[in-house]
Amino acid sequence: MTKATVAAILCGVAFGASALSAAHDSDQTIVHVLNRVAFGARPGDVERVRAIGVNRYIDDQLHPERVADVGIDARLADLQTLRMSSREIAEQFEIPQIKARLARRRAAANEPDGNAGKDLQTPPGPEEQRRANQVVIELSQQKLLRAAYSERQLQEVLVDFWFNHFNVDARKGAARFLLTEYERETIRPHVLGSFRDLLGATAKSPAMLFYLDNWMSADPNGPHENARETAPRFRPFRQDRFGDRFPPAQLQRIQGQKNAPKGLNENYGRELMELHTLGVDGGYTQQDVTEVARAFTGWTIDRPRLGGGYRFDSRLHDQGQKIVLGQVIKAGGGESDGERVLDILARQPATAHFIATALVRRFVSDAPPPALVERAAARFRQTNGDLREVTRTILTSPEFLSPDAHGAKVKTPFEFVVSAVRATNAQVENALPLVRAMRDLGMPLYFCQPPTGYKDTADAWVNTGALVGRMNFASDLASGKLPGVLVAGSSPASSLLPLASALDLSDSTRATIARATSEPQRVALTLGSPEFQRR
Repeated sequence: MTKATVAAILCGVAFGASALSAAHDSDQTIVHVLNRVAFGARPGDVERVRAIGVNRYIDDQLHPERVADVGIDARLADLQTLRMSSREIAEQFEIPQIKARLARRRAAANEPDGNAGKDLQTPPGPEEQRRANQVVIELSQQKLLRAAYSERQLQEVLVDFWFNHFNVDARKGAARFLLTEYERETIRPHVLGSFRDLLGATAKSPAMLFYLDNWMSADPNGPHENARETAPRFRPFRQDRFGDRFPPAQLQRIQGQKNAPKGLNENYGRELMELHTLGVDGGYTQQDVTEVARAFTGWTIDRPRLGGGYRFDSRLHDQGQKIVLGQVIKAGGGESDGERVLDILARQPATAHFIATALVRRFVSDAPPPALVERAAARFRQTNGDLREVTRTILTSPEFLSPDAHGAKVKTPFEFVVSAVRATNAQVENALPLVRAMRDLGMPLYFCQPPTGYKDTADAWVNTGALVGRMNFASDLASGKLPGVLVAGSSPASSLLPLASALDLSDSTRATIARATSEPQRVALTLGSPEFQRR
């Protein structure tokens, strides 16, 4: 591809929304809805939605229990870790590695050159690395397969949205084998339920507790002896790298280490307010961060590297009075201090506005229309954070269905890859090439390091290098160069014709596609067009 072609595509992505919104016929509206409520149209989807109507389609998607999804289980059947608990995953994938490392350490201790202990910094062997990666790879495969083939498309869109909102990075220690349960049991069941329930589920999730370090947060003045009647015999709160508590003799040797846990940790308290609820301009202060962190002391994990679950340890909890956003939490509340904080935050008008803004940005525009944000926030407050009703308010709004919203969003790499699979009716027998494609396109699944999650606005994804990568993926998909990913039918280009018509391709794009010399090239150019990059 020439630099001029890339530049033309880049220009089209940046400025092509007006062309896409010039017409507002029914097929274009349906394609728009399928690009937002779903991960794009498959062959035949436009006709199916036209038959029942856009309103019925949206309402059904808001009630995924109504939508039969029998085929997805068969596609996921070979991914053995998806049904495992964190403890089972730890027993099969983490503990064997711990034992292997300990064996190497014991062997190294007998070496005469003084290298004892250095084996723990030695990279694992190929088989050990494969076992370590399998859990996240299978989780990534299921995410792609569900997004491509589930009939409950809105549910998958929202699982992606809310996981990103409550992001956890798989690269942080034990998080990699806690994520399967986190997405399956913390995020997925709550995406159309109560925001307060979702917030509470994430606050007690071992994955979140580990990622944002709250499992190590303790009252600096503890341990509290008066908690002995309700808690097991106390052992000093200092963990080794595998989540086991150090015995007192070892504890004395590590007291001065700079990375040893040292009491109150404010990471979760800060991100809870800045990223999960109020937003950076939500009216809280640094003192509120400290008070929230105090409220969550003792919210910890039972041996995290062994797959343990949430537990409250009252010996580590700050039992004093807290004041959060001007509201007094009386002394002696124990575990309920944290619950009280979640109640306070979930009811704040700033939280309603912050969540409404994020959802409108995802579904409507990078610049969320203020009037729609206000209506969605009001619905949040009226329903005590009923996410189904807030989402319904957005998806049935004039702003969402307006021609101005058509093509107003640039697809993230995840949305692009999945929509390309759906548009070509590709059959994915092995999703690993798609997992690798996500890495190559700069969006490796479950590996977003900052707690902000991946951005879903155009500025994060529109650049020349990214568009070249997308064209390369489109070419590989169309030409059968992704092993185990088969473009169905003898004429994949013909399956794109209804979609291409509804996209309202520009004259320039049509001329470019017309110059293709083969069917795979026509498919690749359609998938790489400025219009297909937008949703």
